Amino acid sequence: MNRTFINKLSPAERPDINLGYMRLSDSAPIILAQELGLYSDYGLNVSLHREVSWANIRDKMIAGAFDASQMLAPMGMATTLGAAGIRAPIISGLVLSLNGNGITLSSSLWNKLQIDSSADTYDPIISACALKSEIDKTGRQLTFASVHNFSTHTLLLRRWLELGGIDPDQDARIIVLPPEQMVDSLAQGVIDGFCVGEPWNSIAVEYGAGVLATTGVRLWNGAPEKVLAVMEAWHSSNPGTHLRLRLALMEACRWMADMNNREQAIEILSQPAYLDLPVEYLRPSLTGQLFHQRAHDRSEQINFHVFNNLNAGFPWRSDAESMIKQFTPLLGKQIDAEKTRSLVQRCYRTDLYREAAQLLNIDCPNTDYRG
Repeated sequence: MNRTFINKLSPAERPDINLGYMRLSDSAPIILAQELGLYSDYGLNVSLHREVSWANIRDKMIAGAFDASQMLAPMGMATTLGAAGIRAPIISGLVLSLNGNGITLSSSLWNKLQIDSSADTYDPIISACALKSEIDKTGRQLTFASVHNFSTHTLLLRRWLELGGIDPDQDARIIVLPPEQMVDSLAQGVIDGFCVGEPWNSIAVEYGAGVLATTGVRLWNGAPEKVLAVMEAWHSSNPGTHLRLRLALMEACRWMADMNNREQAIEILSQPAYLDLPVEYLRPSLTGQLFHQRAHDRSEQINFHVFNNLNAGFPWRSDAESMIKQFTPLLGKQIDAEKTRSLVQRCYRTDLYREAAQLLNIDCPNTDYRG
């Protein structure tokens, strides 16, 4: 593409950047921007740092160890609000990915569910209702894991349980575990199920430890999943650096949106320097060919990971406000409309997305709110 505009960009105030990411398939744009030379094309020297938990990523960014990071879409708002145990203003001008999550139950629990063989077995309503019947029969409170209280994973898990008439606060217990601990915890019986990003659902299926009961795409298609996050003060001091970083990642997202590039991406992501996982674990979700149970029941979900198309990178403020409202039970109080809108406008920086999109000739919405 024509990048003659690069010479007209403001210089990078801080060309050396430490960027945090997680061991997840949708970290692909962050990793591919390195492998494709996009960071260097924009005059940046980026060091990638893989972390094991979202709390670590947040804390290291607040402490200044990371200049920027991959972050859960609601997490910056929760941190700015002070709802996650620490208050610090975090902003984002780019959504890195949509969707990408699954809900997996232990194989032993799944085998107890009475699901009509003629039904759409992995329909979220059917599986949730079958789970409700099992809970009513045994009276046992089930334990599920999410990656963070303020994550789309928690919202999806609560939404799925409620579809079956299961009260997520009374009939179930939801705990927080890092993604990498999910499969072992499921296999050891510490939890009954989890909601996590790929490839950890596929790994549980491959091990025979779990069954992919349903996917986030079937519960909330187009859910904002990961964003590029920076501290508000860091952006104020480094606007030129931040713009260059967004441009590099937007190009990487566009590259990832081409399904013809996915096999190359899988090979790169599998390398020890990055996700350090077999390609067989990464391929199902990145190609949209997921297995619900080991060696059978594959379903095609091409939009399981969305990186660029359909304004995927645009930080819709309507989505952000919806997430804040859905978190009301966890916040313990209702956030009024004026405060919610103020928080969203501070954290979801549509102006920063438009700035980069204009340079890359990417069309973007004229409004901040979906119709």
